[in-house]
Order: sequence, then C-alpha cells, then structure tokens
Amino acid sequence: MMTKVGFLPEETSSFVGRRAELARLDTALTTRRMTTLIGPGGVGKTRLAVRTARAAADRYPDGAWWADLSPLYDDALLLPTVSDAVGLADHTLRMPVEALCEWLSDKNLLLVLDSAEHLRGPCSHLLAELITTSPGLTVLVTSRQPLGTRGEHVVRIQPLPVDGAPDALQLFEDRLRAGDPRAGLDAPGDRAAAADICRRLEGIPLAIELAAAGIGRHTVAQLATRIGTRFDAPVDAEDLTASRLDLLADDSLWPRRHRTLRTTIGWSHELCTPLERLLWARLTLLRTDFDEEVAREVCTGGPLTPQEVDRALQGLVAQSVVQRDGTRYRMLDTLREYGRMWLRELGEERAAADRHARSFLGLARRAHDGWTGPDQVSWYHTIADTHLDLCAALDHLLAHDVAGAQEMAGRVGFFWACCGHLSEARGYAQRALDAGPVESPHRTRLQWVLGVAALLQGDFATAEKYGALCTAIALYDHDDEGMLGATYLSGLTQLMNGEPAAALEAAERVLRMTETAPSDGASPEPRATAADTSEAAGGSDADFDSDPAPVESAHRLRCRLITVFALTALGRLTESGRAAATLRRSCELGGEYWTRSYADYQLALIALLQGRPEDSATHARAMLAGKHRLRDSFGIALGLDILAAAIAAQGAGAQAARVYGTGHAYWRMVGHPQRGTPELGAVRETCELQARAAVGDAAYQRAFERGQADNTEVGLAAALHSGLQL
Repeated sequence: MMTKVGFLPEETSSFVGRRAELARLDTALTTRRMTTLIGPGGVGKTRLAVRTARAAADRYPDGAWWADLSPLYDDALLLPTVSDAVGLADHTLRMPVEALCEWLSDKNLLLVLDSAEHLRGPCSHLLAELITTSPGLTVLVTSRQPLGTRGEHVVRIQPLPVDGAPDALQLFEDRLRAGDPRAGLDAPGDRAAAADICRRLEGIPLAIELAAAGIGRHTVAQLATRIGTRFDAPVDAEDLTASRLDLLADDSLWPRRHRTLRTTIGWSHELCTPLERLLWARLTLLRTDFDEEVAREVCTGGPLTPQEVDRALQGLVAQSVVQRDGTRYRMLDTLREYGRMWLRELGEERAAADRHARSFLGLARRAHDGWTGPDQVSWYHTIADTHLDLCAALDHLLAHDVAGAQEMAGRVGFFWACCGHLSEARGYAQRALDAGPVESPHRTRLQWVLGVAALLQGDFATAEKYGALCTAIALYDHDDEGMLGATYLSGLTQLMNGEPAAALEAAERVLRMTETAPSDGASPEPRATAADTSEAAGGSDADFDSDPAPVESAHRLRCRLITVFALTALGRLTESGRAAATLRRSCELGGEYWTRSYADYQLALIALLQGRPEDSATHARAMLAGKHRLRDSFGIALGLDILAAAIAAQGAGAQAARVYGTGHAYWRMVGHPQRGTPELGAVRETCELQARAAVGDAAYQRAFERGQADNTEVGLAAALHSGLQL
C-alpha cells in the first residue's frame, strides 16, 4: 500500500500483542541508524517490521520503503531490488551502487529489508556503503542472524507468551475465525484445549496459524490430542521425516530442542493430500505473487492436471500454507523452504525449473504480441510485477536453452528499457548474444534491444553501432519490420546527436519502402509524412483532423514518431502537428499508449512553439497521464518539463516553478540531468526565465524547492490538476 510517502505491504490479517517489542523498536529507530530483528523462521519478524515501519513512517519526510529479499536466491538482483524499492530507475552507465548511494544521499527515509539471512554478506556490505553516504537513512532489517554490519543494533524476537498472557490464544482464535467466521472456542473445553495447543507450540505465530488451519478437519480437542501425541513422541534418529525437518534448524539462533516449528510444518505437510504436497513443492519455483493461471502453467504435469492444480491450491489456502489476497497468492518464505526441500527429495528440481522457464517464456511472447493492443498497459504492469520470475527464467534458459534465452531477452527487453530496468535489459541481452548461436532468428532483436538500452543510458556510440548493424541485417533479410525497428533506433540516435534532417530522410524513405497494400486489394491509406503535408497551413488542433490510419505494427508507429520529432526539430511545425495528431489517433485505435504519449508530448511542444500555451498544457497533461499509467519515470520527467514551460508561458510563475521542481525530482530518479531532444533545452530555458520574471527569484526558488521536496506521486498529482493560480 502507499503510506503517506513510500510503500509498505498491506496487513491482511489481525496483529496481536507485541506491545513491548513495538516500543523497543520505536526507540531503536529513533536512536539507531540500523536495527536488525533476529529470530527463527515463523516467529513473526516480518509482521512486526511492517507494524513498526507503519507507526514510524510519518517521521521520515521521504517515506518508509520496503524491499522483500526472500525471492532472491543470490545477490545478483540485490541492488536492482533495493533500487526499485526506493523508487530509483537509473538510466545511466554508472555502477548501480554509485547511483543508489547518490539517490539516497540527501534523503531522510526508512528502508526495510525483509528476510536478509541468505544474503548476509552482500547486504552488510551494501548497507555499510549506504549508511556512510546517506546521513538521513535509517535501516530496519529482518533476518535469522545478525548481518555483522558496523553499528548494527540487534533486537531478538521471542515467540508470543503462552503463560499469563492472552496473546497466543488470541492469535489462535483470530485465525480460527478468519478461516470460518462461524468457528470459535465456545464449546466446553475448547478454550482450555486451545491454550494447551499454544503451549505445545511454544507461542510461535506461524505454528499457531498452521494449527488453527487444521481445525477444519478436527475439533479443537481432537487437534490438541493429535498435537500432544506427536510432540510427546520421541524423535527417531533414523526417521527420514525428522532428518528432513532438521534442515530447517538454526542452532545459532534457536536451541536444537526447539523442534516445534519444524514439527508443525511437517505435521501440516502430512495433513495435505499427496497432490497438495506435490503442488506445495512445485510452487516454490515462483519468486513473486501469482494467480491461478500461472500456478497451472508452472505446476501442471504428471498426476497434477490443471483441474487438480486448482483443487490442490485451494486446499493449501485452507491450511494456511498459501496465502490468498484477492486473485493473487503467495507463500511464506519458511514454508517455501520446506517445499524446496521436498522438491529436491522428489528429484523434480530440473523438471520444475524447465516448466517455470517455459511458462515465463510464454508470458514474454504474449506480452510482446500484446504491445500494440488494448492490453498494453496491463502487460506493462505484468512484466514489471513478475520481474524476479522473468530473471530467474532467463538465468535457467541461459544455462539450458540458449535459443529460448535469446528469444526471451529480446521480447522483454523493450519493456524493461521503458520501465527503467535498463541494466537488466542490456545485461541479459549481452549475455544471450555472447552465449550464441550466431545464426539465431532472435539475434537481431537482441541487438536492437542492446542499442535501445544504450541510447537511453546516453551511450550514443553503442546505439549508433547497433542501429547500423540492425539496418544491414534487415536489408540483407528483406525484413520490413526489422528495417522499421532499425530506423527508429538510428533515427532517435541522430536526433539526440542534433541531426534531424538525416533522421527524417531515413524514416520517410523506410516508411515508403515498407508500405504494403491492404489484403482486400484497396489502395493503401496515405501516411502523415512531410511529403504528404508540405502544403498544409495553419496550426490549431482542429486543422489536424483526418481519418485515422489502420492499426499498425509497433515498429511502424515508432518509426512514424521519428518523423514527428524530426519535423519539429526542423521547425516545420504545421507538418509535424498534422503527423503527430494522425499518429496519436493510430495509436489510440490500436490501444498503444507508449508511442501515443510521445505524440502528445510533441503536440504539447508544437503548441508551445506556436504560441498556444493552453493547448500545450492540455497535451502535456495527456502525455503525463499515459506515462503515469505505464510507470515510465523518464517519460514523466520529460512531460513535467514541457508542462512547466506551458504554465510559465501563461504567466503562472510559482506554479510553473513547482512543476519544474517535481520534474527535477523525476530527473534525479532516472539519474540524469534534464534531457530530451535538443530543441527542448532552449524552450525550457526561455520559459524558466518567464516564470522567474513573473514572480521574482525568491518566490520562484521557494516554489521550486517545494516541488522538489514533494513526494513524486503527490507532485505529479498537483501538476495534473488543471486549474491555474495566476
């Protein structure tokens, strides 16, 4: 959920007790730079950290932010995960740790790292750098062991008290009613039996929750008897189940005699049907929340048919092995560990990983095909939300199916580049290229992704190299779509290098060359290029009306965008406006938001250059709304600059300054000074001078600093408000 500023997970069940721990942690956050909650799995560290962070969030002007490290199997994605958590989408060629340190250097925020025990060394090293370079940073960590970072304050978390305090019993009753609102402890002897269960389970929250979930198959008294029988039985050193459960022990934190949680998980496992156990094991391959469709794709096989997956999933939910939140599901890390152990015992690790990789390769294909269509925004969010699973699938494919890896990296690469995962887009594309084979049909798309990522990072030489290479390959292969894509990459590079005439000539030539007649034999509809509109006159939006073009491919739409940018840069504003308006309608017809928002951006710039600042602001806000839907921080930064200029041109100097300040915050988020095509620089400078002249330097600076200090979402919402305060 969004806190006042920042992000913390939702609490989807009741929180019981822990007043003393909450008070200790609140004091620790006030007096210490870094606090680590330690305790065994299942003791409630994560819930306590969420509640502590939510209570303290308002004390941090830059918010409280949460990073879940449990899905990371190694440290390769540690920096991207933490950067995502604090809102950094770096577009530069800097080392990621350098960008993160700079981003946090002047922030006053709380960062929570959850489940860090398996990355103790890398986390300790990272936090040492962040705390040194970011004096306003406070860190809260949950782990089964201390990280060993200098200055670390350790707080040990014990189970809920079971003697003389009602907390454990209250938790049992709450979870009992959550599973069945009609359930309770009203029958004679139930409350005493439940108290005995909590004592047997030593007050460990996860163990209590798992036990409460078993009430559906037993009465409270029966459950107390079964647990008592199991816990009182001697442990057989030769028993295979006991030896497997020992794998979850952590002698350094929890005495070996405390087998309670391990035994409870094993008991819950025994209560599952064979197919539920198999699903439990297979679900552990999923790193992020999932829905039923993903569960079927990843877990179907052998006795688990798609229908059986659905039934078994609901069985695991009923037993609290899997948690459900609306249509999404997740598994706690401790239970995921147990499932992975059984996956190894079953000898299914490779087969499960193959299914997982195939599933997410299929998702990448569907997302790529859905780029130009009504579900584009939904696919953007899906790719962003499954980032860790996509990376895991790519790592597996790189080791076992290079052709699949090349296809997948090429299909998700542009999504990642647009969503701010430039390092991953470029890194995985390069790894897939290096892995071969040279003649892969997906190789050219990988090279294109590399070029686009390099361009967005400001590496124009590399972008130019791959643009030329993709052009040569497309010409050799007579590949029209390849030519359009290569021309987009080369044209955008030329624009950024101040060569709009060359970009325009190449784009128009390729658009004509790849024009094809409709399948019904009718003549193709004319495109809004410079040649088509050179005799046009006027400049109002009404002049831009014409019949929309038929739905076009993503590469063609992007190539047409190059002509719009180039015409604007050359000062051919009427032509550019017509082309932008027609392009926008084509995008709207096909459900394409990314290119459409840049058409809005150009319409805003054209209107401003033609002396129509009100129209400019309207187009700028349309662009910002589209970019916000796509979570495109770079596009938002561009849009805020042009909106601020339009507001300044209307004489609202203080409001323009605030929007400029919010834009500056977004530029910092992507790690760049203000950027854009070259013609924007002069416009920005002129309008900033207008804003300063309208209100004076002191008032301008105050408004700018307010916009810069705002939470970016708050600042963007203010910018999108249409009313001017003159």
